[in-house]
Amino acid sequence: MGSSWTRQQALQLISGAAGGIALHACTKAAQPSQTAADSTSAAVGIVTWIGYSPLYIAQEKGFFEELGLNLDVKVFSSGTDASAAFAAGQIDGLSLVPSEAVLLAANGADYRVVYVVDTSNGGDGILARNSIPDIAAFRDKKIAVEIGGVSHFFLLEVLSEAGLSEADVTLVNVTPDAAAAAYQSGNVEVAVTYAPFLFTAEQAQSDGRVIYDSSKLATPTAIADLFIFNTGAISDNSAAIAAFIQGNLKGLEFLTTNPNEGLAIAAEQLELTPQDLSEQLKGVKLANLNANIEMLNNSDSNLYVLKPMDDLANFLKNQEQIAQIPNLSDRLDPQFVLAIQEST
Repeated sequence: MGSSWTRQQALQLISGAAGGIALHACTKAAQPSQTAADSTSAAVGIVTWIGYSPLYIAQEKGFFEELGLNLDVKVFSSGTDASAAFAAGQIDGLSLVPSEAVLLAANGADYRVVYVVDTSNGGDGILARNSIPDIAAFRDKKIAVEIGGVSHFFLLEVLSEAGLSEADVTLVNVTPDAAAAAYQSGNVEVAVTYAPFLFTAEQAQSDGRVIYDSSKLATPTAIADLFIFNTGAISDNSAAIAAFIQGNLKGLEFLTTNPNEGLAIAAEQLELTPQDLSEQLKGVKLANLNANIEMLNNSDSNLYVLKPMDDLANFLKNQEQIAQIPNLSDRLDPQFVLAIQEST
């Protein structure tokens, strides 16, 4: 929520970022990122996703301001729009999943992963009609999915497990919310999306269910929400990035210690009830400071983020989604979470 792509994917990447909107439904055009002279400002891009609940809380409670950060959060309707804004230098930071991070790297984007928001544990899924017994039955079906986004690569992995490829199905390219709506209205038999759209559509459409979700993936960090920042921002605007990460961690702490108020704040942004959000958050594992250090700095851990990124790079090359496998060895930057650990 990145010239080596196929032509169709490249066209999607450079599609306009005009879908970006600021929080609280205040429409804003994407502006160039701040310079080093204004070191306490930063612009980041996200899509609508339950895992950003701590960020919503941190904004509402003023945690970023308390840390001296003037934060501009732009909410995009799709991951491709958000990636386009990042590639164009319109935002300093971007939240994306490992497959999208690999694509950006393969297309020359210079960034580092500085923070992990969460890992998906059922929050991403595939909806299918009851008449479709299993994934193998997807052959020759139309599937609503955002091409080039997290749902697309999640689908490719699931199809591969069933002995199918993208050539065996027909993809209908729509945003994650539109994919859920198409399934809910009966326009498609299969849709790939994520919470909150996943569960809203499942509840509204009685003829169907979540046939596969991210909790079944063998790699626990295969779908993780990573915050990346361009290397220019890291070198010139490190104070802002540090404050951004601290603010998110404060938001997570508030959600843990004040769940009723925290859920109410985040639920309003997501247009859910607090009760529904509480239930849906069971499909993600929000990453605290210790989890971030393990995922970004402990190469011996099965949670180390570089492992799924390397695996996905090989997978995407085999799927002809990228022309060459990028060197990802230096893409993780744990300096900020390590500094926070040292200061506590």
